[in-house]
Amino acid sequence: MKEIRKNPMYPYLMVLVLSAMAGFQGWRTLLNNFAVEEATLSGFQIGVVQSLREVPGFLVFLVVFVLLLIREHKLAAISVLVMGLGIALVGFFPSFPGLIFTTVLMSIGFHYFETTNKSLTLQHFNTTQAPIVFAKLRSFGALTNILVGGLVWAVSDYLPYKYSFLFIGLCVVAAGIYTLAQNPIKKEPVAQHKKIILRKKYWLFYVLNLLGGARRQIFVVFAVFLLVERYQFTVKEIAILFVANNILSYFFNPIIAKWINKYGERKVLSLEYIGLFFIFLGYAYFQNRYYIAGLYLLDHLFFNFSIGISTYLQKIADPRDIAPSASAGFAINHIMAVVVPVMGGLLWMVDFRIPFVIGAGLSVVSLGFVQQIKTKAAAV
Repeated sequence: MKEIRKNPMYPYLMVLVLSAMAGFQGWRTLLNNFAVEEATLSGFQIGVVQSLREVPGFLVFLVVFVLLLIREHKLAAISVLVMGLGIALVGFFPSFPGLIFTTVLMSIGFHYFETTNKSLTLQHFNTTQAPIVFAKLRSFGALTNILVGGLVWAVSDYLPYKYSFLFIGLCVVAAGIYTLAQNPIKKEPVAQHKKIILRKKYWLFYVLNLLGGARRQIFVVFAVFLLVERYQFTVKEIAILFVANNILSYFFNPIIAKWINKYGERKVLSLEYIGLFFIFLGYAYFQNRYYIAGLYLLDHLFFNFSIGISTYLQKIADPRDIAPSASAGFAINHIMAVVVPVMGGLLWMVDFRIPFVIGAGLSVVSLGFVQQIKTKAAAV
C-alpha cells in the first residue's frame, strides 16, 4: 500500500472519484423529487430522461479519438468538470427539455470519467496493485455516498433545489479545475493506440461486459422496483438500504481485492455468479420483505466483484490496448442499458418473476464463460 500511495496517480484519481461519486449521489438523490415538484414531469417523461442518461455510455468508445487531442489524465479531469457543470445547471432548467439537456451533459462527463478512471488505474498500477486501487476508490466512494446522502437529507427542507444542485455541481467543477492543474504522471505509461480496438483475443472480456451490463440493469432497475412495488418499501426504508449498501462496500471492497490477488479472477467471478443465481431466484420466489431486503444487500455486495473483469483485461491485454479496450468494454456493457429495461419491463407485466428467472439463467451462462479465464492469481 505504501508504494501505491507514493504514486501521484493515486491521490489524483481519489480526488476525481470522490468528486464524481459525491456529485452523482447528490444528483440522483434530488432528481426525482425535483422532476415531479419543480419540472412537473410525468412518469413517462422521467423514464425518457433516465433512458437518455445511458446513451453517452455508448459513446465512450470515441474516447480514443479525443485522446488524439488531449492526454488521458487531463480528459479525466475535464470529464468531471463537465459532469459538475451539468449538475450545477439542473435547477435553472425546470422543464422536460431542460432536464434532458442537463442530464445528458452530466452523463457525458460521468461516463467519460468512468472509462478513463478504469484505463488510468490499469495503466499506472501493476497487476497486484490495480485490484487494491479499484477497491480503495470504491470504498471511499461508498463513504462519500453516505456523507452526501446525509447532507442532502439534512438541508433538503431549508435549501431550494436550484441552490442544492448549484452547490453540489460547483464543488465538482472546482475539483475538476484543481486536478486539471495537476500532473500525476510519475512514469510515462506505454503509449496507447489512438483508434478503436476490437481484437479476437479479448472476446471473453467483451462477453463478460455484455453479460455484466444485463446483470447491472436487473439490479438497478428491477430489484429496487420489486422492493417498492411488491413490498411497499418507503423512501426512508430504501434510503436505509442504500446507506447499508455503501457501508458494506466500504468494508468489503478491500477484501474483494485481496481475494482477486490471492485466488484470481476466475474463482472470484465464479463466486459472484453462483451467488447471483440464488439471489435472482430468491427475488422471484421468496415472499418475505426482509428476506428480499437481505438479498438486495447481497446483490449489491456481489456487484463489486466486477472489479475482476477489469483486472482480467489488464492481465491479457497488450499494454498499448488498455485505453481503447477499456472504452470498448464500457460501451458494450451499456448495450444492455437500453435492451434490458424495455424487454424486462414488458415481461414484468406478464409476471414479475420472469426478469429474475432470466437473470438466474444469465448467471449460469456467465459462470460458464468465466471458466474460460486462464489468468493466474497475482503474486502477493
